[in-house]
Amino acid sequence: MTTTTSTPAAARPPAGRYGPEPRPGAARLRTALLALLGAAAVGVAAWFGLASGDAAVSWKDVGFTIDEGSVDVVFDVIRPDPSVAVECRLQALNEQHAQVGVVTVAVAPAEDRVQRLRATVAVSEPAVTGVVETCWTD
Repeated sequence: MTTTTSTPAAARPPAGRYGPEPRPGAARLRTALLALLGAAAVGVAAWFGLASGDAAVSWKDVGFTIDEGSVDVVFDVIRPDPSVAVECRLQALNEQHAQVGVVTVAVAPAEDRVQRLRATVAVSEPAVTGVVETCWTD
């Protein structure tokens, strides 16, 4: 003796009450689209990660000397390809860490990967430090 149970019609909501009935395979299609979107997102993230891995230039603050009206900044520029020209933005800061002077320095191609430079930043008010803000390739 086999018994079959079926849901009475009263237990099911009326057709169309909660939107159209799902099409057969709609859940499978939605899952496939989400998986494809996730794979694309991983691919884009990997592409950006690899592209940013080409650190073209870096720098290291070595020291500074404060004079009246200016700050001399000593810094190293490190680049994988020394034949590439670089620009660096240096800044002088006051006690409140506000920028009181800024200058962009052009660094010509050289023979060595590491190049030590000295540049002067004119200031509009007394400064307490001078640092490299950023460097980039031309």
